[in-house]
Amino acid sequence: MSHKAGFVNIVGNPNVGKSTLMNAMVGEKLSIITSKAQTTRHRIMGIVNHEDYQIVYSDTPGVLKPAYKLQETMLRAANSALADADLLLYITDVYEKPEKNEDFLNKIKASEVPVVLVINKIDMIDQEKLEVVFEQWKDLLPSATIFPASALHNFNLDLILKRILELLPESPPYFDKEQLTDKPMRFFASEIIREKILLYYQKEVPYSTHVVIEEYRESSDPIFIRGIIYVARDSQKGIIIGNKGAAIKKLGTEARRSIEAFLDAKVYLELMVKVDKDWRDRDSELRQFGYEV
Repeated sequence: MSHKAGFVNIVGNPNVGKSTLMNAMVGEKLSIITSKAQTTRHRIMGIVNHEDYQIVYSDTPGVLKPAYKLQETMLRAANSALADADLLLYITDVYEKPEKNEDFLNKIKASEVPVVLVINKIDMIDQEKLEVVFEQWKDLLPSATIFPASALHNFNLDLILKRILELLPESPPYFDKEQLTDKPMRFFASEIIREKILLYYQKEVPYSTHVVIEEYRESSDPIFIRGIIYVARDSQKGIIIGNKGAAIKKLGTEARRSIEAFLDAKVYLELMVKVDKDWRDRDSELRQFGYEV
């Protein structure tokens, strides 16, 4: 049997379950997940290898109207997913209004790339309401294959995989068959720390934060990781640290535990907080932090 391989790019609006779906399809938690919008900032690849195929999933930031330059880079990452995909997985959910982002939908309609549309979170509504939602999307994207699903409960993911394999082109693998992702371990360490910031801090603080792993020593036992948490204002530094350092201590403990679970190894995590004023709107800072400006 011939070998199949291709790029399956996951797109959609914020908070519809794109990252949950990719993690479920890959079988590893590569994308961080919180209930807050804009959790995903980068395109993250998850590679599924089999004797007869290689699927390169790509999780993307949610489509949004940018309010500052960081969000502009996130929107570009989402738009770029339309250009280099062999197949688009467009994720929506049972709550989202189909007309929420007409501009992006029109780009998908104009694309010649096959589309698999996933209506996520179907465990949250009854069958009658689901049928209404299904018909709305069928009218909007008549060429798409539509699957009601629950990424959280792995419902219908087997059927989605089957359809992906039907649509995937014949090709040799693009990556080594042992490779899981395109990102280094220090990237995932920084993302896990940022996930905890999103979970434990409120209002604008999580969105004004970027995490850089300044040092990552696998040769030490335990693995030594030093992370720098950058914030946009002096007041945010105090919030991250908390009264007598209580907040950052909790953050460090929870992040360390999750990093250890991800790496399956003991970790010593050291965190510092620095102010980099208005970094989200400065091209030089965004480039330094790994965003494509």
